[in-house]
Amino acid sequence: MSKSKEDSNIVDVLVVGGGVNGVGVALDAAGRGLSVTLCEKGDLAGATSSSSSKLVHGGLRYLEHYEFRLVKEALAEREVLLQKAPHIMWPLRFRLPHQKHLRPAWMIRIGLFLYDSLAKRNLLARSKKLKTSSEGPLVKDISTCFEYSDGWVDDARLVVLNAIAAQDQGATIHTRTECVSAQKAGALWEVVLRNEQGKTFTVKAKSIVNAAGPWAVSFLDRLVDIKNPNAMRMVKGSHFVVPKLYDTDEAYILQNKDGRIVFVIPYEEDFSLVGTTDEDFQGNPLDAAISQEETDYLVDVVNTYFKTKITTDNIVHSYSGVRPLLEEKNASAQELTRDYKVELKGEAGEPVLLNIFGGKITTYRKLAEHAVDKLVSCFPRAKKAWTKEIPLPGGAFSDKASLKSELQCSYPWLSASVIERYVRQYGLLCHKFLTGVSNVDGLGQDFGAQLYQAEVDYLISFEWAQTVEDVLWRRTKHGLRLSDAQKQVLSHYIEGKVTSLQQCSEMRDIA
Repeated sequence: MSKSKEDSNIVDVLVVGGGVNGVGVALDAAGRGLSVTLCEKGDLAGATSSSSSKLVHGGLRYLEHYEFRLVKEALAEREVLLQKAPHIMWPLRFRLPHQKHLRPAWMIRIGLFLYDSLAKRNLLARSKKLKTSSEGPLVKDISTCFEYSDGWVDDARLVVLNAIAAQDQGATIHTRTECVSAQKAGALWEVVLRNEQGKTFTVKAKSIVNAAGPWAVSFLDRLVDIKNPNAMRMVKGSHFVVPKLYDTDEAYILQNKDGRIVFVIPYEEDFSLVGTTDEDFQGNPLDAAISQEETDYLVDVVNTYFKTKITTDNIVHSYSGVRPLLEEKNASAQELTRDYKVELKGEAGEPVLLNIFGGKITTYRKLAEHAVDKLVSCFPRAKKAWTKEIPLPGGAFSDKASLKSELQCSYPWLSASVIERYVRQYGLLCHKFLTGVSNVDGLGQDFGAQLYQAEVDYLISFEWAQTVEDVLWRRTKHGLRLSDAQKQVLSHYIEGKVTSLQQCSEMRDIA
């Protein structure tokens, strides 16, 4: 049945927020047959969703707080996600060095037994106890480790791939577009959006999904006649990157005397990622940065456990993210739940508001499914949940080794290191900028560390990248490898390319 012109300007769902929860909801809803528009005031994954510890994990430490439901759900999702996106996720073994004065061995054994028992494992091995080697990376007074399985994820690329998939399902994605206000008009929301150039436009929506993350509560202040009883705690988590501390592939989970844990994770081949901290935060989440106190804390924990000692001079990069966590009375920042809350509001005949509070990377798909299950009570023609077994864009391949072989055959002029990177960042999507190219020169300018013009053009045209930060820290991690001079050249190129594309778009609109 065809829609009238007036109806065609109305969407079923307007998602506010382009973090992992927002794009997850947009994808799920669009795939169920709903018309979806998403707006994000900055870049996709521009805040919390690119500032995680980059783990797909059940949360071993959450067992100490008796969050069995959250851990069980996260462990189940761990397996689902590893199969949906084998290019940007992979299994990772973790070693927990035993310090008997911090946690007794029996407590760790029970925790790992529960962790294994709550999980359905198809891809991941069980936990075990092992003796450390004198040649290993740990200091000599640590003789025992407990080892278990979890997974790694490129968090920012996870967000972008979900946005691509949502667009493929018919969703409209507006980045650098802020939701200025929203008010009820009969059975619809009238929402004013403003893009980066200052142009405003109105979207009429039957429902709004508030997936604004750290801004979820403050966003409600922009909605007319909406009251919010929920309290959120803003908690900052910080990480830094140093040259790799050891040559093996496992990660480490380090206990500290204050009860916190710190991860040390192999990162981008040549580095180690260290984090995270937990401290209360006030202010604009975009201004979050690692403090000297946090830096010293992480340095001290690393130096307590590893033979290779570090100082602040070894830090090549740091980042901080603000996690919006559900408030709990008398709880410290590290004790706050990482669970989520999905809340549907709307009387009969009124437009619907669905609020998302809390959550974590590992459970984003399940959160989105839960949210849309609630939402479709207002859309009886919507289809059933569908995202569990469908690969994310670029992920429909059997295994990395086979894909590497395929790329080596198709593009024998590419270096092994570049193929390795394309496999774990793009999977099959790399064909979008490699097809038809017959030699390295055909990829265009090398901006440094084999980041070629063809790849940058693809990121601008198909993955919403508009600044040098988008390319170097969220679409890739080449910010670790390019010199300041190379970054300047790349920034100038991106600015020119984006401006040219915007001018072409404006001319098409006029025509």
